[in-house]
Amino acid sequence: MVAVITFHETSIYPTDSLPGQRPERLVASDPRGLFHKVHHQAGNPRGTHEADSSAYWRQITESLAPAGAILLIGHGKGHADATRDWLAYTGRHRRDVAAKVVADIRVDLDHLDDEQVLRLAQRYFDVSPPRDFGDGRWGEPAPSQQGE
Repeated sequence: MVAVITFHETSIYPTDSLPGQRPERLVASDPRGLFHKVHHQAGNPRGTHEADSSAYWRQITESLAPAGAILLIGHGKGHADATRDWLAYTGRHRRDVAAKVVADIRVDLDHLDDEQVLRLAQRYFDVSPPRDFGDGRWGEPAPSQQGE
């Protein structure tokens, strides 16, 4: 599975999904309104992000628990590191799930679409993408290869 994790939302893609298949989306609850004011003047020694409720990390963890292997994708430079915080949570509470992480990569999430996420997964899991024959068939042998 692939998990694209931010502090506001997580998208979970099964690695065997077909193009056009929608990922599962988990949205963090925001009861204190922290998403609207990210910068804090005082009282936050870690920087600009206050810790989320562990309920969000638990929700992500439960969704990823059945996976055999997990690829994490987080924001590149200049953004908060939600994947690191999720890994810290699983390291404390669900080491079995944390052990399934094969890579934690950084990309520009603002410009990454669903198809590109699946291509990254295929690269990290060493899986060839299903072939698109341009007529609606995915992964089937070419007509010239059938019956020969």
